[in-house]
Amino acid sequence: MSNLLVNVRDQQFLLFEQFRLETLFEREKFSAYTADDAKMMINEAEKMAVNVLLPTYVDGDREGCKFKDGKVSAPKSFHAAYKKFVEGGWACPTRSPEVGGQGMPNLLGNACMELFQAANYPFVMYPGLTNGAAALIEVFGTEEQKNKYMYKMFSGEWGGTMCLTEPGAGSDVGALKTTAKRLPDGKFLISGTKCFISSGDHDLTDNIIHPVLARIEGDPAGTAGISIFIVPKFKVKDDGSLGESNDVQTGNIEHKMGIHGNATCTLLFGENGKCVGELLGEEKKGLKVMFQMMNEARLEVGMQALGVSSASLERAVQYAKERVQSVPVWEMKNPEAKSVAIIEHADVRRDLLWMKSRVEAFRAILYYTSFCLDMAESTDDKAEHDKWLGLAELLIPVCKAWVSDNAMIVCSKGMDVLGGYGFCAEYPLEQFLRDCKITTIYEGTNGIQSLDLVGRKLGSKKGANVMNLAGEILTTIAKSKESNALKTYAGFLEEAGNAVMDLALTMGQWGKSSSFVLPILNASLFMDIFGDVVAGHFLLQGALVAEAKVEAIYAAKGADTIGKKRALVHSDADVAFYEGKIATAKFFAQEALPTVKARCEAMKFGDKTPIEIATESFAV
Repeated sequence: MSNLLVNVRDQQFLLFEQFRLETLFEREKFSAYTADDAKMMINEAEKMAVNVLLPTYVDGDREGCKFKDGKVSAPKSFHAAYKKFVEGGWACPTRSPEVGGQGMPNLLGNACMELFQAANYPFVMYPGLTNGAAALIEVFGTEEQKNKYMYKMFSGEWGGTMCLTEPGAGSDVGALKTTAKRLPDGKFLISGTKCFISSGDHDLTDNIIHPVLARIEGDPAGTAGISIFIVPKFKVKDDGSLGESNDVQTGNIEHKMGIHGNATCTLLFGENGKCVGELLGEEKKGLKVMFQMMNEARLEVGMQALGVSSASLERAVQYAKERVQSVPVWEMKNPEAKSVAIIEHADVRRDLLWMKSRVEAFRAILYYTSFCLDMAESTDDKAEHDKWLGLAELLIPVCKAWVSDNAMIVCSKGMDVLGGYGFCAEYPLEQFLRDCKITTIYEGTNGIQSLDLVGRKLGSKKGANVMNLAGEILTTIAKSKESNALKTYAGFLEEAGNAVMDLALTMGQWGKSSSFVLPILNASLFMDIFGDVVAGHFLLQGALVAEAKVEAIYAAKGADTIGKKRALVHSDADVAFYEGKIATAKFFAQEALPTVKARCEAMKFGDKTPIEIATESFAV
């Protein structure tokens, strides 16, 4: 029975059949785990998601966060849920047992996290940001700082944030104005304002630890002069107990389109000249430190987009199977014909398959990127480490931007399936759409992610990361050409991949000429086609696995005719699933990939109209 959040069968397919999670358990770092352990973890995560987090989703949206007398309160239902969540060991499952985690592979941890994100991702942001902030202290902090802050953050006793954005310095981090003044004891007085701080203030924990980007007085302008500081909401005494307020005040909470259950705050540091921070890591290395958390956060944003779009798909499918309306088109002239469930109507089926193909592609891309991180973290071989980490770094902007852009369309189509009901608060589709939108904006807008892909990631290590990915895609193409059922679709992927590689070379030439603006102008368009090729690869790779599995079932059950095979689809859940995987890959391959070459040719034309048009030509 569906949990109306996530297709757990597809999760298991990716974990155990396509990406073979067990290979990680053969490595010393993850040797304590078995396949049975992994399945148990997924089962427990599903229970937590369905029984604890999901019931708070609508309440959190409608009640929202409250700001009164300078204090922020989270939705009432979040308090009991938060306690159960951290007591269940979900605050930091992928961290080392030495710091309170479970040593879980990222791949398994994110599979569990998908269920939580689908149930209530505004809630999950509270422990999620804390986890990331604590990890900064784990990697860059002193032993004193770890003992003072890290353990209580990883346990969920204290909260954490990421304080980067300022009113006058959003994406332009180097323009920040927050300052740090040296004190005789080696600490710093922090002064400045940060805005759009997720989980910035709340009453779920007794203390909140803020990693704050600031410039030490006298340090150079721009990003080169930025340091990062640990700034607690309340000062911490030597014995670990809480002291007085650290002069961190909440100016307001934002009234947003979505994620109402998460407190997005403006924070004022040092309004009374008493805000004290501790340097984290080295001076003027603040961005290097913060980017560890930023990369994790971008992967997590992709997981948020996956979770909410997955829930949208599951709800849309459920509604389409239950909503009876209109006779099928082939019965329109039959006065005796009866109305059918709308899933029988061609346009609805196409929308659902469009949604299904994207959600399964999101899941595959995000899971594979997590697998790459696990492979990099679990080897002592430098070449192997660099290969896997390079693949992950190449795909992270895709995980964030391509996934969230397409997730918005999934949520919109989900609403379309429900029609007018989808637009009403009676159903959660409208909240899914509202909550999804921010995933295209925060942790670096998708435009910035696209610039990162084109400007940094494609050329990183002299293109070695791209060539490693291309090698995997070529393997999928070659294997698919050996399949009578898939060889045509392999051709679509091959043509699209070749077109993208050719365009990438052209963009590289532009970057060395007077047309250097063209790669920047076309970065978001390139992200679209690059993501489509990556998605097509993973879906076709999965179809190859599914084809082998379903053919084995047919052989075992003597299904040697088309009629017998079709009958099994209706009576055997595994057959239905595997045939669905194959159909999804075919649909995406013929629907999205043939357009890639044309889009590449359009970009290669080199049109500069958006740059050349006068600003006065835009209406005001």
